[in-house]
Amino acid sequence: MAGAKADARASYDHHPYLGVIIGLVAGYFGGRLDDLMMRIADTQLAFPFILLAITIVGVLGPTPRNVILILGIGGWVVYARITRGQVLSLKEKDFVEAGRGLGLSHVRMLLRHIFPNTLTPIIVVATFAVAQMILLESSLSFLGLGIQPPTPSWGGMLNEGRNYITLAWWLSTFPGAAIMMTVLGINFVGDWLRDLLDPRLLGA
Repeated sequence: MAGAKADARASYDHHPYLGVIIGLVAGYFGGRLDDLMMRIADTQLAFPFILLAITIVGVLGPTPRNVILILGIGGWVVYARITRGQVLSLKEKDFVEAGRGLGLSHVRMLLRHIFPNTLTPIIVVATFAVAQMILLESSLSFLGLGIQPPTPSWGGMLNEGRNYITLAWWLSTFPGAAIMMTVLGINFVGDWLRDLLDPRLLGA
């Protein structure tokens, strides 16, 4: 249970706010700003996650705050790209053109009319991201780059238990099973939310 709390804390503190804001601004205004943001995103995607984690941990140390920083830096791109794609589609809709004709400000247009219509895919992706962050944090802790003892972590438990796998198999088996069941359950919730919120699947 304590390991679940540590992994969940690292996961839920990873929020999509930065990626959503970047996606909204880049998709709505386009032009050079959009190109700059997407080139930064491409650079982030081309940079290996483990190498990024090793670099940050080597400079700042393996503290829980730095682990959350690593997960946040590694995850904003997904939200930015999804939000940008939704905005590019929405800003050509009739209700957006009508808002522009009425003289609505860019901020009001984004916050009151465009952003609410991008929430469905963001919510679904955020649900799946929780499972991904648990796996990433467990992987970092297993490699010694994540949550450090005495703070409990499923990845740390796996790392400690593998030294005694022939004598006490349960030390590694139970944390691994906990990770598997948690991630599987979250993925089921994500699938359910996708089916519930995506209107294109309602008639399927």
